[in-house]
Amino acid sequence: MASPLFSKIDVGALSLPHRVAMAPLTRNRAGEGNVPVALNATYYRQRASAALIVSEATQVAPKGQGYPRTPGIHSEAQVEGWKKVTEAVHEAGGRIFLQLWHVGRISHSAYHDGERPVAPSAVEPEGQVLTPDLEMVPFETPRPLDTKEVPQVVEQYRRGAENARRAGFDGVEIHGANGYLIDQFLRSGTNRRTDRYGGGLENRLRFLREVTEAVTGEWAADRVGLRLSPLSRAYGIADETPEATFSGAAAAANDFDLAYLHLVEPSAPKPPVVGEGETATVFAAVREAFDGALVANGNYDRETATDAIERGYADLVAFGRAFLANPDLPRRLRDELPINVPDEETFYNGDEHGYTDYPTWDELQNGATTETLDSLQHLAPRG
Repeated sequence: MASPLFSKIDVGALSLPHRVAMAPLTRNRAGEGNVPVALNATYYRQRASAALIVSEATQVAPKGQGYPRTPGIHSEAQVEGWKKVTEAVHEAGGRIFLQLWHVGRISHSAYHDGERPVAPSAVEPEGQVLTPDLEMVPFETPRPLDTKEVPQVVEQYRRGAENARRAGFDGVEIHGANGYLIDQFLRSGTNRRTDRYGGGLENRLRFLREVTEAVTGEWAADRVGLRLSPLSRAYGIADETPEATFSGAAAAANDFDLAYLHLVEPSAPKPPVVGEGETATVFAAVREAFDGALVANGNYDRETATDAIERGYADLVAFGRAFLANPDLPRRLRDELPINVPDEETFYNGDEHGYTDYPTWDELQNGATTETLDSLQHLAPRG
């Protein structure tokens, strides 16, 4: 019996041929000036068989950067670089959204000419940050944004959305997950403001609402998605009432009639979002608050992704590492073919190795070079 993963679906303005999406994956391969280059275009073109590609997180302003060689969408050179990517994906028959990103406190003054990163409040993240010189150093206490500065950051998201349209994307995804700036405004643990952007839930939702309003001023809402990670503990981020906070965020997305909600879930147990406890309760509340398509993302495999579609929890499933190592992942899942295992040591090393040299199934059958095969780990068994 054919898997429901391979049934067609309309998501917002898009008619998708199946339900296997590509999750955003930071790869640290941008060129000088954080400009996408030909290598990036090759990488995305190889994966154009995804129902929808969501690009790697892309900073909307220089202050939004917190990692080396991550692309931006705030300069003309970056727009031109991304045009090469979108053209390559479209020529291969694919669809691609740009993920709009601002890291907030997850950065370092080394990225900002000695100025501290900005955030809702002066709450230092847990852990360390990788500087432009590739040194791991402790995070700094961020500088709280002044009330009058917040609309200026909202404007950066608007300009990023405008630039994404100029660069030829099919839509945009607002990055509200993983402990970055929007998530920092949402969570009670990182938002200790006493102005209109802090305190009660409605105030903590205000920044997200203003960003969404700005973005949907540039794009029709049916070409905009939102990514959330309700139970992430990234960089020590926390919230006292995650069910209320994230069902509220989902309701805000619903108010704008966004195309989809993209949920980052705990990777275990499998299948995600089953059983009892906080995980099931929080994600059920989020799902209940949003009427549009839901994209699930949580270390799914073919079996658990099929289950999520069959029981009506998810409408699409986004794959990350599996898509990294398998440019032809939809075919492999459809035909139950072996899956390449990603080489974690090459996730962020900056060249074609572990980026554009993973073989497709046809390449393996047609005699991929010994050098290429030796560069990969063993193939995983079917499953």
